[in-house]
Amino acid sequence: MKILNETIGKIERIDYSLAKKTQQRLDNLTKPQGSLGRLEELAKQVVEITKNENPPVKNKVIFTMAGDHGVVKEGVSAFPAEVTAQMVYNFLRSGAGINVLAEHTGARVVVVDMGVAEELNPQPELIIKKVDYGTKNMLNGPAMTKDQAITSVETGIEIFEAELQKGIDIAGTGEMGIGNTTASSAIAAVITGKAVEDVTGRGTGIDDKALAHKIEIIKRVIEINKPDPKDAIDVLHKIGGFEIGGLVGVILAAASKRVPVVIDGFISGAAGLIAYQLEPKVKDYMIAAHCSVEQGHKIILDYIGLKPLLNLDLRLGEGTGAALAMNIVEAAIKILTEMATFQSASVFKRIDN
Repeated sequence: MKILNETIGKIERIDYSLAKKTQQRLDNLTKPQGSLGRLEELAKQVVEITKNENPPVKNKVIFTMAGDHGVVKEGVSAFPAEVTAQMVYNFLRSGAGINVLAEHTGARVVVVDMGVAEELNPQPELIIKKVDYGTKNMLNGPAMTKDQAITSVETGIEIFEAELQKGIDIAGTGEMGIGNTTASSAIAAVITGKAVEDVTGRGTGIDDKALAHKIEIIKRVIEINKPDPKDAIDVLHKIGGFEIGGLVGVILAAASKRVPVVIDGFISGAAGLIAYQLEPKVKDYMIAAHCSVEQGHKIILDYIGLKPLLNLDLRLGEGTGAALAMNIVEAAIKILTEMATFQSASVFKRIDN
């Protein structure tokens, strides 16, 4: 727990000392005050996070973490577990949705094996930090040991800090793991206190019969494991996933280094929920990329108090929503730093009678 506790201890409360100055700067740009809405809010948030009045958004990094889930044996997914490893290779060949959108937004994708169920071929672009070969079937007991839960989070912290040496102005979260909407639904139900039916969606596209079965499995998983909603590590240990734990570490590490972190969809949201339970101050360092079509995602965002930037009915994961949202964050900073002021543009200001 040493690395985890030290990282949490470094997360500072945002003091908003630059808020007034940044707002004055925004108000002096050649536009009606507040007319760029969320873009202005984003610009202020990034300034406050970084404590930099002209924050760079050049080095964009998306952490896409992969892990398998033993509960897939219960028929909760439309795809077999083998797809997790197959998609990791697809990421490495730049053939996935995240590769296309990351290239579009100018982001670097860091692919991590946190717990894929098979041995992956070592490649320069793949970080192998396998905690185990997939989680256990949580219908029969905890998904992982408590030590493994802590290791997964601390591994995420270490990966972020290693990549930070190469430069990170803004981070994004992404994942791959057949069965991880089942784990995320369980996490959301336990921590938010909402009914399993309210937080469980169709994942990779299951039908009504399979959805009813998935809901029943999640209910049984929670009853069998009895995770403590006030103990985030206990929740991760009993009903989580290795890739989810890794993303928790990325979020905490980003906040500890005052780096804004763009949270992708439902699974990333579940990681954000655990990070928030561990240290509520991380909320102000997180930017919600979008609201997934997975119904539990909105419940997670509302619980944390995050307002999504986009609503495009996305449910792919991988970090795709984070990649799209990074463009918007960059646009917000360009407004702040590149737009002309009334004085510099020789434009008359508003007349107040």
